[in-house]
Amino acid sequence: MLVEHNETETKVLEPTPQVATDKKARGFWRDLIETILMAVVLFLLLNAATSRVRVYNISMQPTLHEGNLLVVNKLAYKLGEPKRGDIIVFHYQGTITEDYIKRVIGLPGDTVQIGNGIVRVNDQVITEPYIAELPGYTGQWKVPEGELFVLGDNRNHSSDSHDWGFVERQWVVGKAIVVYWPLDRIRVLVSPDLVHAAP
Repeated sequence: MLVEHNETETKVLEPTPQVATDKKARGFWRDLIETILMAVVLFLLLNAATSRVRVYNISMQPTLHEGNLLVVNKLAYKLGEPKRGDIIVFHYQGTITEDYIKRVIGLPGDTVQIGNGIVRVNDQVITEPYIAELPGYTGQWKVPEGELFVLGDNRNHSSDSHDWGFVERQWVVGKAIVVYWPLDRIRVLVSPDLVHAAP
């Protein structure tokens, strides 16, 4: 018996060069737009959580120098409380036109005393290996609720709380956490444990 097989040919149509080029172009533009959108979202998230600031004066030497660029954590005090030794950025007198950078010395309720080159918090001498020189001024301050007492590390060349008073908590932009420029000075800013000085 003879069986006849009829096989159907299947043809695979290859895209023309023009169609392939159009597909590649569409894929490229889609990838580019997705990348740009992701970069924008990441930038907005990063900008909401941090800010970048430049040091413009000598008040925080030797810890920070003119021209240093810093990353400031804007969420630090939304999620936690300031500590003695923290380096903070704040709006001077609450105005957004001028920002200062100083070190927290006194917390709400603390009594800060300065005399004979020594800083005391609640009658306890604090250890300050980071300062440029001993302070040449004297005074005593009781830190009100909701405010901070701040000093520059370059004690005798700093406009700070010993001159113009306290920093309201609402003026604080955030905590300085990293020096990222110049490259040879990149480091994390660690807050020293100045003193266990509960009021």
